[in-house]
Amino acid sequence: MSTVEHSETQAREDRPATARRRGAVTLDMYDRMIAAGVFDPTEPQPLELIAGDLHMMSPIGDRHADAVDWLARWSQLAIGSAVWLVRVQNPLAIPGSESAPQPDLAWVKLRRYADRRPLPEDVSLVIEVADTSLDFDTTVKAGLYAAAGIADYWVIDLVSRGVIVFRDPRSGAYETRSTHRGDEFVSPLALPSAALSPAELFVPE
Repeated sequence: MSTVEHSETQAREDRPATARRRGAVTLDMYDRMIAAGVFDPTEPQPLELIAGDLHMMSPIGDRHADAVDWLARWSQLAIGSAVWLVRVQNPLAIPGSESAPQPDLAWVKLRRYADRRPLPEDVSLVIEVADTSLDFDTTVKAGLYAAAGIADYWVIDLVSRGVIVFRDPRSGAYETRSTHRGDEFVSPLALPSAALSPAELFVPE
């Protein structure tokens, strides 16, 4: 059974501010730091740039990795010859908020991205897999993606075994949030025929 909530007031309160404050890391600074080798490649917990701040990403456990694998498989089978590329744990760029999030999965326009990261207008679906990061993904990340105008954002909740779907971004927040569990199919806005059963993402208990 799914539950739907409207008027995401909390998401508005938690949305990240644009990174214009003193000391904020801009996308340009972030790229120069990467090029200069500032970040230790042996660091087990990578960083992502969110609203001008560097955030340490949560370690990927076995359940997290398994869900990402199945999401990637479902995405590739669903897309087929459609004009999208499936990116797994690779960064996007949101210049207006000085952010380079690294979602677990993203459907983006089919092209080569050797010259730049995908921009919000290239993105049709973003998916984050969450256990310990659930609060961050459903508040800060949701606010970030809504402010960027990304129409379809999913959070895979490993704890309650559900798919939380955020849609209808307006004024920096998603107006609609629904939760899907079990055999209740959910489909991307960009490809309604690509139905996903939440149950298939989780190993039976």
